[in-house]
Amino acid sequence: IARAFVVENHYSASYPAARERIGLYRGGALVGVAVFSHPAQDKVLGCLPCPKAEAVELGRLVLLDDVPANGESWFIARAFAELRDRGYAGVVSFADPVPRSAVGGAVVFPGHLGTIYRATNAIYTGLATARTLRLLPDGRVFSERTRSKIRARERGWRHAVDQLVEHGAAPPERTGDAVDLAAWLGGALKQVTRTLKHTGNLRYCFGLTPTMKRLVASSKTHPPQPYPKLQISAASPRP
Repeated sequence: IARAFVVENHYSASYPAARERIGLYRGGALVGVAVFSHPAQDKVLGCLPCPKAEAVELGRLVLLDDVPANGESWFIARAFAELRDRGYAGVVSFADPVPRSAVGGAVVFPGHLGTIYRATNAIYTGLATARTLRLLPDGRVFSERTRSKIRARERGWRHAVDQLVEHGAAPPERTGDAVDLAAWLGGALKQVTRTLKHTGNLRYCFGLTPTMKRLVASSKTHPPQPYPKLQISAASPRP
């Protein structure tokens, strides 16, 4: 249920490695989902001074547009209370300030600064690692995790190949008795994706208990910083 809602309503049309899923209902209808996930790399949770088993990432927060303006902060507060009851102590979340556009110029993601996290008293701890993204023609990110699935033929690799083919990449061909997917991927990425230099996401940390709130607020390894005042650029990714 959570996956279907997120894929339909989130701009990325993707779903993270979920550990906890919490829904917001109105009159029996699902109008919001918070997905708390395990990041691709354990070090992402290193900004939280608690055991990794008690730390989680807010991987997706999706509410329908007609949910009232205060719905996000109300939902986050109650989702955090539920997490605390389930034994979690800390949450990290990221705001992506870099906009993305489709090939034709239509903005598919305007970028955001994490205003809702500030409204819920998150601690801002700086930028995550800068990186280079690969964008599909429709402006969606074709992630490194997805690329690694193709190279290693992990679960979901066929769907990832189909995505590139649907956007214009030549289908992989057999060489002898096998298909060299790693070699094919390199050519397919050049055919249908663009690169975007990303400055790094804004990292926000939450303590779910009084003790964890104090530890996050006094961290020496990821000290609190003033909330950023950034001007989101409308620049398009380079071809």
